[in-house]
Amino acid sequence: MTTKTEVAVLAGGCFWGVEEILRGIDGVVSTQVGYTGGDLTDPAYEQVKKGTTGHAEAVEVTFDPAILTFEDLLGWFFRLHDPTQRNRQMNDIGTQYRSAIFYQSDAQRQAAERVKAAVDKSGKWPKPVVTEIVPAAQFWRAEEYHQKYLVKNPGGYNCHFLRD
Repeated sequence: MTTKTEVAVLAGGCFWGVEEILRGIDGVVSTQVGYTGGDLTDPAYEQVKKGTTGHAEAVEVTFDPAILTFEDLLGWFFRLHDPTQRNRQMNDIGTQYRSAIFYQSDAQRQAAERVKAAVDKSGKWPKPVVTEIVPAAQFWRAEEYHQKYLVKNPGGYNCHFLRD
């Protein structure tokens, strides 16, 4: 039996903590961290961290939509970071730490707009949700030491947690 999977690319600050939470969700098949949304071809961390390439630190999530819908995945995404902070998450500041959904299809775009509007309308956040909803761009896999960083470095830097 072949499992049909889909891909989502999400940015919500430092990719280490975002990946750590997302990879543990039932229905997530795999994750990898990388860079997307910028102008530089095959960027490296040393370039992206300066905030001048236009790339966001992002997580590419492969998931089984029979177990986890895209909308449900976005529900987790909006819980694991503060989507009202423009170009930052806690101590991480710059466009590379922006909140963004890089949609792969028109269906994902529509779902992202619905979920974002619902989160914004919920009153959970005292400020407006600023998450960007933009077309997917080339995803560049980050260096190996960034992959599953918090598994390799328990207790490493992480500013992400699930909010109720």
